[in-house]
Amino acid sequence: MKSHPDRAVLERIFPSIREYQKLASKHGIGDVFQDNGGKLLQLVLITGLTVIPGREGNDARDGRGNEYELKSVNTLLTQSFSTHHHMNPVIIAKYRKVRWCFAVYEGIELQSVYLMDAKQLEPYFSKWETKWNVDHRDINNPKIPLKFVIANGKRIFSTTLKPVPVKPASPRLKPKDTEAPEGD
Repeated sequence: MKSHPDRAVLERIFPSIREYQKLASKHGIGDVFQDNGGKLLQLVLITGLTVIPGREGNDARDGRGNEYELKSVNTLLTQSFSTHHHMNPVIIAKYRKVRWCFAVYEGIELQSVYLMDAKQLEPYFSKWETKWNVDHRDINNPKIPLKFVIANGKRIFSTTLKPVPVKPASPRLKPKDTEAPEGD
């Protein structure tokens, strides 16, 4: 097989990816390419939370020992946060004991972060618990809508990727005169 020409680009940028992984490893994230590892690193660095190791239990804790469930959404793909692939009373009980941190991404660009107390999410917990008690089986990944998080959460971080419009240097210039010539 013949390598793709973009292999040279990958080899050029890979040392930076290794540095990114070193930073992630320092914060308990074993692989920036798995389980939203890269986004998780960004989120814990912005919030000051610490990753809780392992796949069982909650995701992070603050300096006071309070634990958090961390969720992220890519708004280019969906408008709701995934929860758990086997939602059941044990998981719901765990969710009721922690604060929640929701990161909103557009692609790989972080747009905002919201905090919510578990009691704010109680309508969802109650709904899932009722469904489980009726069906007597785990619920496959129920969602929390982004609209709900924005309406009820406390925004603790936001950024914009939209550039600020640049005004012409002189009011005498017509908009046509400020455009770059074709071919530039």
